[in-house]
Amino acid sequence: MSTSTVRLPILDADVAAPASHKTRLPLLDQLLSDQRDMSAVERFSQLHDDATTPLMEPVYRALLPATAPGPGQQYAFSVNLDACSGCKACVTACHSLNGLDESETWRSVGVLHGGDVTAPFQQNVTSACHHCVEPACMKGCPVGAYEKDPVTGIVKHLDDQCIGCQYCIFTCAYEVPQYNAKKGIVRKCDMCSNRLAEGEAPACVQACPTQAISIQLVDVAGTVAASKSGSLVPGAPANKISVPTTTYVSKSGMPANTLPADFHAMRPAHIHTPLVWMLVLTQLSVGAFWVGGAFEGLLPPAALDAVRPWHGLLALALGLLALGASTAHLGRPQYAFRALLGVRTSWLSREILSFGAFAGAAVTYAAALFQADRPSVLAALPQLPSWSEAALPVLAPTVAITGALGVYCSVMLYHATRRTWWHGYATGFKFTLTSVVLGLAFSTAAAIVVLAATHTDPLPLLRPWLRFAAPALVLSTSLKLVGELLVVRHRRDERGDLGRSARLLLGDLRRLLGLRAGLAVFGGVLLPAAFFGAPEGVPLGALVTVSLLSAALLLAGELVERVLFFAAMSAPRMPGVVS
Repeated sequence: MSTSTVRLPILDADVAAPASHKTRLPLLDQLLSDQRDMSAVERFSQLHDDATTPLMEPVYRALLPATAPGPGQQYAFSVNLDACSGCKACVTACHSLNGLDESETWRSVGVLHGGDVTAPFQQNVTSACHHCVEPACMKGCPVGAYEKDPVTGIVKHLDDQCIGCQYCIFTCAYEVPQYNAKKGIVRKCDMCSNRLAEGEAPACVQACPTQAISIQLVDVAGTVAASKSGSLVPGAPANKISVPTTTYVSKSGMPANTLPADFHAMRPAHIHTPLVWMLVLTQLSVGAFWVGGAFEGLLPPAALDAVRPWHGLLALALGLLALGASTAHLGRPQYAFRALLGVRTSWLSREILSFGAFAGAAVTYAAALFQADRPSVLAALPQLPSWSEAALPVLAPTVAITGALGVYCSVMLYHATRRTWWHGYATGFKFTLTSVVLGLAFSTAAAIVVLAATHTDPLPLLRPWLRFAAPALVLSTSLKLVGELLVVRHRRDERGDLGRSARLLLGDLRRLLGLRAGLAVFGGVLLPAAFFGAPEGVPLGALVTVSLLSAALLLAGELVERVLFFAAMSAPRMPGVVS
């Protein structure tokens, strides 16, 4: 076998270098020449410095309408589901451009699942504020902190006007407004309206690498007509609630069983502790005034004169305590006086107005009771104007009516959110019976304590009242507890809102549910049945202790029930949105 030698070329300046590089530079000159060349960053910066218009302007312009909204039109987000990769660049851009806090997100990305093992389906979904035609957040706000731009249709939040009541989070079916605890207000997406005004696309639109998000013009009348059925995506709230304007388009269909990936994720909702106390104590106060009217026919005059003033004072104090507790739910309580501005549209404003009238009437009524009945402890005080006794027949129904109106507004406040768990019938049943149960328990305790302190033998005076109060308390407590527990019959409903609430009550919240039932049975059924029905055989001291214990247990039970009222709420939401 013959061999051959391969001769490698010798690279030198004279032979191998191109003609343009015949002359080799000294090393120092070569390094200095390289230093004068721009880096990649510098070249990128120079490219933008030399540009007279944004380099990506053609792309961004294509994602905006060619003209401003005309009559009957408004801006809206449009999402091409086929292009959305779920990368969350839109979330990051929105967060950075708007300077949001770490826990704030005005845009979210979720996932839809469907199909079966032979043909699985998955779809990413990005969502933000839908700038609804009939924004529920704006209608529910008690201070007018929302406005819908008459030209663009963008729903804006007025941060300076907000008091941080968070009611808009309840009324928005999509839970778009986000509460910022540091600032004490809620905030939300405004479609980067300042950028749109300058012809610049919103941050999320510009950041999307697949151009899945764009801004379009929608016909308002057509959007309203189309909202009568369906939802934005499977598992989302019904369009008819607030008429959202966002459109989701896809060339590929979705399987019939498509749902958000987190649709069956059951987690307790946020517990608004100040509202728990406010609701229970206002209903207790109203119920005590209602039940106090029954004293007139069931207590002898001697007992009535002693009990009525102190009972009225107790009911008033609890009502004022409740109103004070409600301010703890405000992010900016110093501006609470603004809460009446939305009385034309907001049930929260109406609730505040009603309970304000109730408090004023209750103060006057309690003062009139003390003057009219002249309890011995006040005998040394100077006489009040003589109108007080004459005004009692007018003040008593005024307190009852304004209190009832306040409870009704509380019911409607939650019914207006369109959450099935908070439907008016169910909420009205709970709130009304809370007033009755606690009104009976605290009125009974007040009558027993006052008469025990002012009479040596109060049992004959108490007997007519206890014969009424014992069965009434047992019946109302039992009825309320049974009504609350009926929701568990929906536990096998896989797709319904009440089904998720039932499984929450039997799952994560089962201990609270058991505690609530135990407190109700012991405080509202066993104790009244055992001690109030036959008071003659019970020592007076034991009767006082039992009445106070029954009232305390029932109050604790109603507080737990109201915690469950918030925690067990489950409603449809957009994929990826965390309640």
